[in-house]
Amino acid sequence: MADKIPADIKKLSFEAALQELEAIVSELEAGDVDLEKSIQVYERGTALKAHCEAKLREAEMKVEKITLGSAGAVKGSAAANLDDD
Repeated sequence: MADKIPADIKKLSFEAALQELEAIVSELEAGDVDLEKSIQVYERGTALKAHCEAKLREAEMKVEKITLGSAGAVKGSAAANLDDD
């Protein structure tokens, strides 16, 4: 499932996806959800987790591309390209 993140989840920011994932964890930990709904919620949580991990990897790669010049200023086009997809 990690390879196939639903389109509605792909549109979420990291923060929104993490917030929803935290709500799912709380819901499942409370144990007030029936089995079928628990499975559905767990599947969505798995997709949210994969999305958050992908967003973190993207951010990590952007940070690694930022280099400092001799004067200590950020240089390189990767540093200026912070727009989302």
